[in-house]
Amino acid sequence: MSHARFAPLLLDQVIVGDCLDVLPTLPPRCAALVFADPPFNIGYEYDQYDDRLTRADYLRFTDDWFAAVLRVLAPDGSLFVQIADEWAGYLQVRLDALGLTWRNTIIWSFEFGTHQQHKFGRDHQQILYYVRDPKRYTFNADAVRVPSARQTRYGDKRADPRGRVPGDVWHFPRVCGTFHSRNKGGVGCQTPEAVLDRIIRVASDPDDLVVDPFAGSGTTLAVAKALGRHFVGIELSAAYADGVRRRLGGRSPVSVA
Repeated sequence: MSHARFAPLLLDQVIVGDCLDVLPTLPPRCAALVFADPPFNIGYEYDQYDDRLTRADYLRFTDDWFAAVLRVLAPDGSLFVQIADEWAGYLQVRLDALGLTWRNTIIWSFEFGTHQQHKFGRDHQQILYYVRDPKRYTFNADAVRVPSARQTRYGDKRADPRGRVPGDVWHFPRVCGTFHSRNKGGVGCQTPEAVLDRIIRVASDPDDLVVDPFAGSGTTLAVAKALGRHFVGIELSAAYADGVRRRLGGRSPVSVA
């Protein structure tokens, strides 16, 4: 994919600003992959965002950033949206209405979920996987194969020696506050690199552009960089963006008024 229309300052960078302001400045249909982990509207204490919107306002915000993301998604692009259960249905209806095609609902399963007193604990998150064109999209199956149960447990000679494409339940541990892999300068909720590694490997190729409209702790950008993809991250908080810059070991965030 050509990136000639990108200003060198903006490619492979985290941009400080509201994604609703920044996404329209990117070239249309430039992103092979968009990974979005938006605020869940559950009262999380961000430093620059109110996570306690009314349902109507939150869904209006969702519609706005979906439209902005759709503009930058390539004709053969893929979109992954990580979201809590209480909003997943609302988001799926909207993505369907935008003409995108659902491929999977991935369940990222983990231990040390939030403890509850009056209901079952939350030990997973959903990741909605959509493509723009169901007949033309990147899916690098060989890049993400894992040993199958036929191979590891039963020694079945019928097993594909290459392994199998992972199922839709992914068991990866959370990045807890005491973990060395935690980005101490960023937002507290951090998706593990293993989740993004699988997504970026399967849904993009080297030199493709990966866009994250809610950069947060910078995991998407760090993994994209490690895998030889170009990236653009957008982060509302200058403090969080500076933490991402340190994690990437690179240039200062670009500010957008």
